[in-house]
Amino acid sequence: MSPPKRSAARAAAAAPTWRRPVAPTVPRRPRRLRRSKKPWRAREAVGLVPRGRGLRDPNLRDRLYELLEHDPLAYSVGSRFIQLIIGVIVLDVVAMVLASVPDLDAQFGALFSAIKVFAVIVFALEYAARLWTVAGHTQRKASALSDRLSYAFSALGIIDLMAFLPAAIVLATGRHATLAALGVLPFFKLIRYSPAMRSLLAAVHAERRALIGCIVILIGVVLTFASLLYAIERDVQPDKLGTIPQAMWWAIVTLGTVGYGDVVPVTTLGKFVSVFAIISGFAMIALPVAIISTAFAEEVKRRDFVVTWGMLARVPLFSHLSASEIADIMRLLRARTIEQGEILVRRGDAATSMYFITAGEVEIALPTQNVRLTDGTFFGEIALLHKTKRSGTVTATRKTRLLVLDAQDFHALIERMPTLAAHVHKTAKARLEETGDLAAAELAQAEREGTDR
Repeated sequence: MSPPKRSAARAAAAAPTWRRPVAPTVPRRPRRLRRSKKPWRAREAVGLVPRGRGLRDPNLRDRLYELLEHDPLAYSVGSRFIQLIIGVIVLDVVAMVLASVPDLDAQFGALFSAIKVFAVIVFALEYAARLWTVAGHTQRKASALSDRLSYAFSALGIIDLMAFLPAAIVLATGRHATLAALGVLPFFKLIRYSPAMRSLLAAVHAERRALIGCIVILIGVVLTFASLLYAIERDVQPDKLGTIPQAMWWAIVTLGTVGYGDVVPVTTLGKFVSVFAIISGFAMIALPVAIISTAFAEEVKRRDFVVTWGMLARVPLFSHLSASEIADIMRLLRARTIEQGEILVRRGDAATSMYFITAGEVEIALPTQNVRLTDGTFFGEIALLHKTKRSGTVTATRKTRLLVLDAQDFHALIERMPTLAAHVHKTAKARLEETGDLAAAELAQAEREGTDR
């Protein structure tokens, strides 16, 4: 008698298990889905995996807001829009820098002006779109006018406005020579699109009190050394150190370890004071640098923690665990990048890990069909509890970044945490009963293999 045929879901079960990614929107109350009597097919589920956020909302303003603010996934329409804006910013800044060179401006002045006009139009349209779509999308439930005024007077709103308004005024008045001086303004728009720049500003804001304290200390040190050198050198160099403000210039240059050499002490006592000023300058530089670098590293860790924690919290095996338990799992994660065409898992390999796709796309070649998984999806979590052979080959269709959790680390973790182990076994059992991700025959095969060992 020929062996019974397995459904597509059961055929794919021994391969990395997977789920549809959750769109990066504000969390909503999950709806209870009614189980269909029709057999579930992996082919049907492929259509459920979005390639970026679809423009399904009938409201044009809402769709445009989602495009401008909440569509950061790679290879989506929103990511391409961001790339376009960044490209215009870079082109505009480079053109204005080159326009400051007289020879280049004489030869390519018309081109530089055309680039500036194009950039002004793009930035103005973006500003108008943001000003229009922000209504009704703020945390406060206020009027449309209040929401728009809030954006217009925010830091990012002012940056967006200054990126094109001064240049537009200069173009309208015909003073093209001033355009080069305004070329740096669009550069600050990168703050919106650069996570690193936002993290740095957040770090500076978080440590603002400590940095203000450093500035107060620096002012005190400058006044101290300036007063000392003024008292020592005022009669020797009245033209350079005859007043305390003149001595403050020397103190600032010395504490900054710049040493222009335009003002130097000539007396022995003045040189002795300068030695201590130079040594103090090292401390004045190291103190704020250490504060900002530490805060920046913590901000980056915090941002990565939030992203990774949100991804792990959506995994059914971990959805009911506490933040501390998920944090323990995060310490065991390791990053991996695979290039286009690289094979991650081969059919017949032992299932020893689960994978989270942070960016990119992979294709699972099953005996009956192929399944593609994109950003935010995960696969292989059942393999952490049931050791089975892979029935599919996983290949990267483009460069893909993954987070990998090895089965050995996972089992070591649940051995230390009985509560975590109970949650994992309970969730996995419920999932197998409801969705049938693994066939009974495959589970029996895994149990027989474990007994043979």
